[in-house]
Amino acid sequence: MRSLVKSYSITEATKKLEGYCAYQERCHKDVITKLKEMHMIPEAIDQIVTHLIQADYLNEERFAQSFARGKFNIKKWGRIRITNELKQRGITKYNIKTALKEIDDGQYLKTFDILAEKRLKAIKETNLQKRKRKLADYLLYRGWESHLVYEKITELIK
Repeated sequence: MRSLVKSYSITEATKKLEGYCAYQERCHKDVITKLKEMHMIPEAIDQIVTHLIQADYLNEERFAQSFARGKFNIKKWGRIRITNELKQRGITKYNIKTALKEIDDGQYLKTFDILAEKRLKAIKETNLQKRKRKLADYLLYRGWESHLVYEKITELIK
C-alpha cells in the first residue's frame, strides 16, 4: 500500500507558505522546515524562499524584532534567553542586536523588578538560602542577566 503523502506544485506550496508567513512573522528556518515537511525538493525550497523574501513575506530582521518584543512583553523573558532563542533559529548577530533595541531599558528594569517581587511572594520556602536559590534559578532560566539577578536577591532577601 502506498503512503498518502500530499504533493504540492510550486505554485500551491508558494500560496500555502504566503499564508503561513502572513499569519505571523517567521524566520527562514521555520519556513524551510515547513517546506521539508511538505516534501518539497531543495530546488523548489530555494525558489519559494527567494519569492517569499522578494515579496516581503519573509524578513529575518522584522521576525527578530517581533520575536524580541513578544517574548519580553508577554513571557517576560530577559535579553539572554531572547538572544539564545534567536541564535537557535539561525538569526544573525546584527539582527539580534537590532531586535534587542526594541526593548526599552527603563521598561526592561521595571519588568524585571515586578517579576522578581511577584515570584518571591510565590515562593513558600522558609530556608533563606533555598529561597534565594529558587528565585535565582527562576530568573536565570528566564534569561535575565546574572548581575541583575544577584543584586535583586541581595536587595529583596535579607
